[in-house]
Amino acid sequence: MSHDATNWAIKQRGIKPALKIVLWHLCDCYNPEYGAFPSQEYLSENCEVPRSTLNVYLGELERAGLIAREQRREAGSKRQERTRYYFPFEAVFASKQDKNPCPETGHGLAEAESSLEPQPCPEITESRVQNLDSNLVKEPVREPVNLREGVRELSKEERKAIENRFWRLVKDWPQTEGMPKNGWLREWFALTDDERDTAERRKPVWLAKLREQRKSHIPAPSTYFREKLFNEVSDPQAAPKPTHAAAAPYGKLWGAARLADLLRAPYGQIAALTISERGLVAQGKADEAELMRDKVRKTGWSVVNRMHEKARSGQPSVCQTLYEDVASGFVAVMRDGDIWQAWAREHERRGWPWIDDTRPAERAYFPPLNLDLPFDEAVRAALDDFAGAIADIQKGKSHDAA
Repeated sequence: MSHDATNWAIKQRGIKPALKIVLWHLCDCYNPEYGAFPSQEYLSENCEVPRSTLNVYLGELERAGLIAREQRREAGSKRQERTRYYFPFEAVFASKQDKNPCPETGHGLAEAESSLEPQPCPEITESRVQNLDSNLVKEPVREPVNLREGVRELSKEERKAIENRFWRLVKDWPQTEGMPKNGWLREWFALTDDERDTAERRKPVWLAKLREQRKSHIPAPSTYFREKLFNEVSDPQAAPKPTHAAAAPYGKLWGAARLADLLRAPYGQIAALTISERGLVAQGKADEAELMRDKVRKTGWSVVNRMHEKARSGQPSVCQTLYEDVASGFVAVMRDGDIWQAWAREHERRGWPWIDDTRPAERAYFPPLNLDLPFDEAVRAALDDFAGAIADIQKGKSHDAA
């Protein structure tokens, strides 16, 4: 493909649109080193015209001085090779214009015709002699989607919605700049709703496959729709869900990850009583069990302790996303309310660190309560339900790892 060549084709004036389509596709096949050798099958398919009509258009382009054609044959076998197309921007173009096309095929040299018995071209197995008086339409006529049997007529709003999806799908289609799109739209409407959904969903996968195969030519959308090329690939694979996410302080995920860690037995480095603390205990000025409970609160759950420290300065904590589903049911509890105080008492009863009361949040998220129960009972019941949910999550995680 040569962008310079296709840009040249787009800039040509004074020819009908159908001729410009053919000229564009010819230039799209041009290689600056080797030239242009598209087959008639390729041109007929991409220009969406029968071969007989294509040859008429090629003749008009040649008479307009926009192309020159040269038919070539293999040495020895004399079998016909693909036609070489020349354009005015090539240095050799003028010398090729003097060649008369073969009267039998409509292109190439008359002198190049073999005297042997005619054999079908290896690329085009049927005769290429034009017959413009019969079978003008080579393709079956497609009915509009709303006229096909068993398909209801679309409303104006539905047609507009389908058309908008089409324009979004084809707006960045490779190698189609300046090409007419009405034929594409007809093929798009000929698809079923499910096929349109699949075509949209699989387009990136299909294009990626062509890039991997290093295909130089990307089929036009009309071919993609008509031949249902989207069925050659599978649906795109969903990106793996991240295992961790930044959780805002006192939010749902933050609250779920915090309680899940507190449900574990203390695991941090818990310091022994200092000499001075032992002296206070000996003097009866301090309770040894209470001193140890305070040490456990401060260092027993190192994850929670770090979460509290970050929350004091408004920093998020990185938490496991496996708690997101259970966290989605958490509810906001306003600071200093009755439910807030019930949660604080339960933390104290279990020896857990409580949310920093020196710089408390306006609200924090906790599991929902059964408000038919007294608050303290409701908090304990909610924690039991939450512990069961966490156990199920951990069990499922271990099964996945296995």
